[in-house]
Amino acid sequence: MLEALRSVLLDPTLLAVYLLAAGAMILSPGPDTVYVLTRSVGDGRESGLASAAGISVGVLVHTLAAAVGLAAIFRASELAFTAVTYVGAAYLTYLGVRTIRESELLDANDGAAVEGNPFREAVIVNVANPQVALFFLAFLPQFVDGAGHVPTQLSVLGGIYALLTMGYLGTVALASSAVRRLLITRPRVADGVRWLSGLVLIGLGVRLFVGGVG
Repeated sequence: MLEALRSVLLDPTLLAVYLLAAGAMILSPGPDTVYVLTRSVGDGRESGLASAAGISVGVLVHTLAAAVGLAAIFRASELAFTAVTYVGAAYLTYLGVRTIRESELLDANDGAAVEGNPFREAVIVNVANPQVALFFLAFLPQFVDGAGHVPTQLSVLGGIYALLTMGYLGTVALASSAVRRLLITRPRVADGVRWLSGLVLIGLGVRLFVGGVG
């Protein structure tokens, strides 16, 4: 029993380094942060938190993929990598265009829903990015004790990453929803935020597409 427990425990030093590295990665701006900001400012606190939860679930999906070796398929198969890259790029671009076209992005009614389910869309934004899958495949094994049960340790590391992600993006959602109340009284500023958010999402989609082509 004791031996089995040791096989799944993480080395304290490796865990400390992992927490620092994971924190730095999570704080780096990316499509996940932009999406949570867009939904939270546009549709209120609940949508922002739902988006944050969706991104965190996406992290767990990538963790499971890394643990069972699914991400290795994307690395080994150029066709699979390219196909999923294009799906992710197209979806981000679609979200950007829809954000720009949604004239009532900042509706005065708190909780009035923007088209689409923020939780489901956030999961798709995260899961449909093969670069995230490759990141987890390359990143997580660096902090695993090879003498232990690797799949279990990968799952623990991914779970920690998901919790840190939820903590950060949840904070982003709560802070940005407060900004929403200020923007409601300033329509021109609100329109500027809507266009900026949409263009950033489109830019991220184009960047993912170009990266997939390259």
